[in-house]
Amino acid sequence: MKKSDFITIVIWAAVICGFAFIPGAWDWFNETTKNHGLLMSFFKFAILGTFGEMLAMRIREGVYMKQGFGLLPKLLVWGVLGVVIASAMTIFKTGTVKLLDGGFHLNGKAAEWFAGDLSWGKAFVALCVSVLMNTLFAPVFMTFHKITDIHIAETGGSLKGFFSSPLKIKEALSEKINWDIQYGFVFVKTIPLFWYPAHTITFLLPPTLQVLFAAFLGVILGVLLSIKK
Repeated sequence: MKKSDFITIVIWAAVICGFAFIPGAWDWFNETTKNHGLLMSFFKFAILGTFGEMLAMRIREGVYMKQGFGLLPKLLVWGVLGVVIASAMTIFKTGTVKLLDGGFHLNGKAAEWFAGDLSWGKAFVALCVSVLMNTLFAPVFMTFHKITDIHIAETGGSLKGFFSSPLKIKEALSEKINWDIQYGFVFVKTIPLFWYPAHTITFLLPPTLQVLFAAFLGVILGVLLSIKK
């Protein structure tokens, strides 16, 4: 175990113990999430999403960061994407329930199931939300995230470079993205095999934990993809 591994373990253990043993810490987290949902989504994804990439690099290359990794731009991008994801989750949860109740003539059953205790009905609605969100939203989100990763790498990983150069979206889409991997693996395999079931679980959790769990899923997927590589 390297010194950096020990430091990482200590930091995360301290965070977990803080929520477990400091009186009121968990209540503060839940209350702040309710009152400032999008702001909390920014910080959850900024921290966990970036850490997921660092952990993936540690597995692949033996270090958490290297020259050009772009810690600050990645924190910023993950934070903004976290706000977008949290917004999409709200939109698809609301829209899917409306679609099931109105379009499939469930007459309010979908809303009742989704708001109630754990049941097969609630699991069905959660699965529908997950499938629609990951089918309609996730490919666009994943592609944009890939474009920002390319931009960070090409601008040297600095915050100044990130803002001083425009995103070359057309060039990235036509020349820089490996579509055999992006479509053939990321879209075709990870969406139905990982994200459909993973986000079904997400939407069965209490609302205050859904965004946090969604951010944590990014860490898990990063580790799985690193092991595969």
